[in-house]
Amino acid sequence: ADFNAKRKKKVAEIHQALNSDPTDVAALRRMAISEGGLLTDEIRRKVWPKLLNINTNDPPPLSGKDLRQMSKDYQQVLLDVRRSLRRFPPGMPDEQREGLQEELIDIILLILERNPQLHYYQGYHDIVVTFLLVVGERLAASLVEKLSTHHLRDFMDPTMDNTKHILNYLMPIIDQVNPELHDFMQSAEVGTIFALSWLITWFGHVLSDFRHVVRLYDFFLACHPLMPIYFAAVIVLHREQEVLDCDCDMASVHHLLSQIPQDLPYETLISRAGDLFVQFPPSELAREAAAQQQAERTAASTFKDFELASAQQRPDMVLRQRFRGLLRPEDPTKDVLTKPRTNRFVKLAVMGLTVALGAAALAVVKSALEWAPKFQLQLFP
Repeated sequence: ADFNAKRKKKVAEIHQALNSDPTDVAALRRMAISEGGLLTDEIRRKVWPKLLNINTNDPPPLSGKDLRQMSKDYQQVLLDVRRSLRRFPPGMPDEQREGLQEELIDIILLILERNPQLHYYQGYHDIVVTFLLVVGERLAASLVEKLSTHHLRDFMDPTMDNTKHILNYLMPIIDQVNPELHDFMQSAEVGTIFALSWLITWFGHVLSDFRHVVRLYDFFLACHPLMPIYFAAVIVLHREQEVLDCDCDMASVHHLLSQIPQDLPYETLISRAGDLFVQFPPSELAREAAAQQQAERTAASTFKDFELASAQQRPDMVLRQRFRGLLRPEDPTKDVLTKPRTNRFVKLAVMGLTVALGAAALAVVKSALEWAPKFQLQLFP
């Protein structure tokens, strides 16, 4: 009864935020992050466009061209979509699934045609199919196009450099919370490739329960684009004991970590990822992430093409300024990876490892809003 009452209250609050004038996007972000996320696909169809600042009355025009004949990516997209059977609800009639697979191909080819700067990658279809199943073809095309030019932009470069750079945030986050686990993983030389498919599909490819996938999409759509790497870190931290019990070699640790458990405590991990983002924002981890790769590379490259049409402060500029402040000219490499471990524990003890979600959600919302396009000022053309 208590659960139902809480759920009813949340549904009412979501509708209130949707119906206020202008739409209360900050409240919608809080709802998407807090326990249970957006609850139903019907609500997601209304809220996801608001989180991405999409004008739902203006879907991208369907292309008049025969994209299947013209697209250089068609064969690869076709192969990936054909392999995507398990991403459709079990028990769905073949005919319906095949129709959706055709729509999936059309959406992907349309977005690539409209944005020649984007390069298709294997795993992209795992993200697109999630949107297709929740919001339908026309709206999915709008949402994924926006996502592809913002949150997913780095994965759609011609090379993997920026994707690898985002993966380089994983170990510094683990190091802040659990130096022992971090050092064990470094000794095993496991690297971060085990988390690649998590990151580039927003976990859609590795989780078998669709409810868990859309719950994570609620969370990621409401947050900073680097939140999926924080979530990847909390999964590893959650499995600390299993990792430490493993043989300390690359094959064993990689094998363990690449098999993702399906029964994760999602709400706890979402809350924890939010807290870690607040305690150790990307700007603070930038120098460690850069050092993971090369001391001289800055985190600004992570955000190279996140062009936000309506935002004055682009994240790459903000990061660059912060980074300049972090690395004074006279000590460019000193102490990059050797800061004393003690103050970490003090900081963690003071903060409490898991702050009540309310506070975390609020702070994540604030940082998301600082980063996000200026809502309501202008709808995207």
